[in-house]
Order: sequence, then C-alpha cells, then structure tokens
Amino acid sequence: MEIAGYISSIFIGIALGLIGGGGSILTVPVLVYLFNVDTVLATAYSLFVVGTTSFVGSFTYFKRGLINIPTAIVFGIPSIGAVYLTRAYVVPAIPVELFQIGDFILTKNMMIMVLFAILMIIASYSMIRKDEQKVDEKPQEQQFNYLLILLEGTIVGILTGLVGAGGGFLIIPALVILSKLPMKEAVGTSLIIIAAKSLFGFFGERSESLINWTFLLVVSVFAIVGVFIGMLLSKKIDGNKLKPTFGWFVLVLGIYILLKEIWLK
Repeated sequence: MEIAGYISSIFIGIALGLIGGGGSILTVPVLVYLFNVDTVLATAYSLFVVGTTSFVGSFTYFKRGLINIPTAIVFGIPSIGAVYLTRAYVVPAIPVELFQIGDFILTKNMMIMVLFAILMIIASYSMIRKDEQKVDEKPQEQQFNYLLILLEGTIVGILTGLVGAGGGFLIIPALVILSKLPMKEAVGTSLIIIAAKSLFGFFGERSESLINWTFLLVVSVFAIVGVFIGMLLSKKIDGNKLKPTFGWFVLVLGIYILLKEIWLK
C-alpha cells in the first residue's frame, strides 16, 4: 500500500501541474487510506504537501505574469488568518467523540472525512461542468468586492484548516466573479494563495511532535516531481479537456469515502 501511496503522490502533483488545481483534493485520502496516517494528522500533512506543491506550481504562472499580487493579498490575508486559527485552536478543541445514536458514534475523524467527501463531491461538480468563460477573455477593469472577498477568504480558510484541502475549486470562481480576473490569471493567483494559507495553516499545527518529517518530505518530493511532469504534459495535452474526466473520478472517490465512513464502519 505504501508503494501505491507514493505513486498516488506523483499523480497528485501531475493533476496540479496539468489541470491547474484539484489534485490536492486527493492528498488526504491518499494519506489516510494508503499510508494509514491518522485523519487529523493527515490533514496537517496535506497542508504541507499542498502548500509546497502549489508554491512550486505557481512559478510558471509567475514567469508568465499570471499572478495578480494585489488580489492575492486581499483574498489571502483573511484566508491565512482563518486557516491558522482553525488549526491552532478549533481542530484541537473538537472532541474525539461528537455524539452517539444507538450503535452509531460520530467521531472526530469520521466527521472530518465526511466533510472532506462532501467537499470532493462539490469540487467534482466544478470540474465536470462546462466553463462558460473563455480562457482568452480580455481582462476587465479590476474591482474588489471587499466584503464578499473577506467572507469567501475566511470560509475557504476555515475549510482548509478543517480538512487540509487547498480549496482551489472555491477560490478560482471567487477570483473570476469577485475580482474580475481572467481565468488563467485566476488559476495562477489561486496557486499562490493556496500555497500561503496552507503553509501558514501547517505551522499553526499544535501536534508538531507527532510529525514524521522524513515521511512528509518524501511524499512532498514525489508530489513536486509530479508537478513538473504535469507541467511538461500540459504543453502537449489540453488540461481543460481532462478536467471533466478527473472530476468524475473525484466524484466516485467522494461517494466511496461517504459510504466507507458512514455505512461500512
């Protein structure tokens, strides 16, 4: 299973480099089901893996001038604050057992995986549906809806802190709609936002003594290798055409996780 886990780590990076996002949604399931990492610790590991791979993936967009720094700052500050506080205070405060109905016990780990599965299903829809916005759309005059950006950034930060997902499927539409960014610029800007908030969230982790740095760095290296492979493939393959197929895979995996956590246990 560990070999399958390392191979899957490469595919996480490939998905990120090839389709510009969504690959990070696989990180927690890989850590939990293939490496048998505790769920809460897996969400912390995921923050580090997602943060480093997104940071590396953002280089190409930065060179092409497709990262909007003012937008990244406006959206990133509330998101970074929310994810840090969530990891430092909210996650440790959640009880191990939330409630019991008959023989059914909702545990902290189960709640996190169920929430993660729901986010996977939502993310799959954003990848499967056809995007009506043209990639070559001319930039519009940038506008900031500060209240909505603050709210969206905070919500994304809380979700990232709880389940360890990058949240690109939430950030990109927000940047397009609320900040009037072209799609390619929104993807590049989302990567730097994901990198910053994920790494800040990771360093807000209270269970640092449990972190196996050797394992975490090895998984991250495999994912980063996958990012470079994905970037090379993106020159020959249109990632947008593969996104719906990947979306269906994420949908099936999300449904499987729901069934496994609620009924198969």
